[in-house]
Amino acid sequence: MSTDIRRSRSESDYATVIAPRDVRLQRLLLGPIERIWTYLTESELRRQWLASGDMQAEAGTMFTLTWRNDELTDPPGTRPDGFSGGAQSMDSTMVEYDPPHRLAFTWGDGGVAFDLESKGDQVLLTVTHRGISDRTNMLMIGAGWHQHLDTLVAHTNGTRPLPFWDGWTQLRAEYDEVIPA
Repeated sequence: MSTDIRRSRSESDYATVIAPRDVRLQRLLLGPIERIWTYLTESELRRQWLASGDMQAEAGTMFTLTWRNDELTDPPGTRPDGFSGGAQSMDSTMVEYDPPHRLAFTWGDGGVAFDLESKGDQVLLTVTHRGISDRTNMLMIGAGWHQHLDTLVAHTNGTRPLPFWDGWTQLRAEYDEVIPA
């Protein structure tokens, strides 16, 4: 991965450790807020940057997220060792569904919340991931959210995202320096 990509990142793009097992990331996206909400809630739009899966607009309902990270960018980049190709799925439960401001659901033993706030013609997206089991997973999750959000920014800006796996691999190494031991 070229150093130009690293230089294009801002310190504010990185996940911030907000508690021993929790991280937060933020991105400014082109609005309006209702448009960004659809990228969080509509399966086909969410599939472009994260994972597919139909969601019910009601707390307590279950749904399945399915990742196809090899299909997020063309080319996908070089998949790191330890990651299998094809689809990976996870069952989740909707915790909060408050359009177009907050979406929260379970993620393994933890949870993820997406908060949207209008900022003029832009939207501040805050992603908070809670209950991360250990530092190794925090590095992987920090790099993962970072790369997924960079892919979302590209899609919402109408630009071509960088190869997903190459970005993730570089970010994983960078997070090893950023996340405290």
